[in-house]
Amino acid sequence: MTFLGVDLGTSAVKAVLLDGGGQVLAQASAPLTVQRPHPRWSEQDPEAWWQAASQAVQALPAPLRAQVAAVGLSGQMHGAVVLDAADRVLRPAILWNDGRAAGECAALDEAARRIAGNRAMPGFTAPKLAWLRAQEPDIHAATRRVLLPKDWLRLRLTGEAVSEMSDAAGTLWLDVARRDWSDEMLALTGLTRAHMPRLVEGSAVSGQVRNTEWGIPAGVPVAGGAGDNAAGAVGLGCVAPGQAFVSLGTSGVVFVADAAPRPDPARTVHSFCHALPGLWHRMAVILSAGGALAWAASVLGADEATLAREAEAAEPGRVLFLPYLAGERTPHDDATACGLWFGLEAGTTRGQMARAVMQGVAFALADGLDALEAEGGRIPRLSLIGGGARSGLWARLLASALDRPLTLVADAGVGPALGAARLAALATGADPTATCTPPATLGEALPEPALAEARAHWRHLYPLLKPLMRETVR
Repeated sequence: MTFLGVDLGTSAVKAVLLDGGGQVLAQASAPLTVQRPHPRWSEQDPEAWWQAASQAVQALPAPLRAQVAAVGLSGQMHGAVVLDAADRVLRPAILWNDGRAAGECAALDEAARRIAGNRAMPGFTAPKLAWLRAQEPDIHAATRRVLLPKDWLRLRLTGEAVSEMSDAAGTLWLDVARRDWSDEMLALTGLTRAHMPRLVEGSAVSGQVRNTEWGIPAGVPVAGGAGDNAAGAVGLGCVAPGQAFVSLGTSGVVFVADAAPRPDPARTVHSFCHALPGLWHRMAVILSAGGALAWAASVLGADEATLAREAEAAEPGRVLFLPYLAGERTPHDDATACGLWFGLEAGTTRGQMARAVMQGVAFALADGLDALEAEGGRIPRLSLIGGGARSGLWARLLASALDRPLTLVADAGVGPALGAARLAALATGADPTATCTPPATLGEALPEPALAEARAHWRHLYPLLKPLMRETVR
């Protein structure tokens, strides 16, 4: 008996198989690309998701796939997949890091704060549909169903239109405290409950496999699953109030579990449902973390691994970097914010520029942690997950910026796919306490006080440049 977890990320789809005891038996991934047809736009073709998911799952050993007892799905949040009456995709999916709907947020913000417990920001799903209604009215009029990315995979796999609480909370259409769709929020974007998928908890059965292209037997149950960060929390065993972690994926997240909703929209803190019943969580989110290093590698003419090695070897310099390559969420809520290298000199090396990128991401996450703790109290310790967790330098920079130790865990890059597989096990009746256990620890990264002065200088840059950034975008 095995359990399959599939995580639909922004840059790749990851698949993992667990045995009945929760051990990772096999994992595979397949790459994805993002299309940016206009400034601040970010799109993907849902068909590319299915092809990448099929490639990743089919790379797992066939005998183990034949033994799958349940499937779990996780994925990038907030994306808008709009379908017609025959469930055909009407246009490319608009992604979480797309900023085109900034102008539509003002009309949604009061109700979003009151009902969803979150500010209306362009990355969320509801403003995207408001943008479609204004800018692509024919598409909006033809829309009969709106799905989140992983839930579109579920539709292809099971024929069922279903979502779950953690991902649905990121649409702004969910009343987060009640864990139900809000008719008022839907109406503000010209939609009704008829456009929405059925809701289940992440650990509940959402349907059965009908499409056997992945080599999974027909009739196998598919769990509700989770948005990527809630799934990462399940994979990390972060399922009790007060437990917290930092994720260095394409985006960056500081996440803490809660026993009840604790909205704080004034600080751009996200308050969402967790993947397990009766739990919620808060997140501080930056839009470019690992994505910033990937971008730097593309413009500096090196692959990411080479750039990371050069950053590790580089002497600390005076170069600073603002990682706002796709605008920013916590704490600025500024779709016009942009990236910047500051302090370049004739002797600046590529490694120093890369180190500045890592350091800037760490400082941005520290701003997010400050926002989380302003109302929620101090978080004494966090674990580190995500692809960026493989870098010892990044872990040290992050521990120093956050000014607290970071627990380093085994298989940190598996993250949401592992959580999705665990949710699959829960959907078959597995015990949550025995299933959602912390992974093995590899040690810890400790703070180094030398970064305090650099962060003070870094924090001056955004307020000084904010008016110019907004003027440039016009």
